[in-house]
Amino acid sequence: MKLVPLFDKVVLKQMVAEETTKSGIILPGQAKEKPQQAEVIAVGPGGVVDGKEITMQVKAGDKVIYSKYSGTDVEVDDEKYVIVKQSDILAVIE
Repeated sequence: MKLVPLFDKVVLKQMVAEETTKSGIILPGQAKEKPQQAEVIAVGPGGVVDGKEITMQVKAGDKVIYSKYSGTDVEVDDEKYVIVKQSDILAVIE
């Protein structure tokens, strides 16, 4: 199955959460924060959303940082994804 986002939506796959801190402390599952870095898997076509013309600024393969409490978590074929609006993406990692 393939996810095809509509309008200004972007499908992201989260990067793996850190298992240890920089000082070497191993974190249990509950202590790990949901990572805010992700890879763009698919991008919607943009277009007119709420009366405004939206052009997509990201493309598949980009690494991005997105807003912490944004998006909708989905699971397709045992893979977990997050679908966000383009405006929830804060930065592209180069």
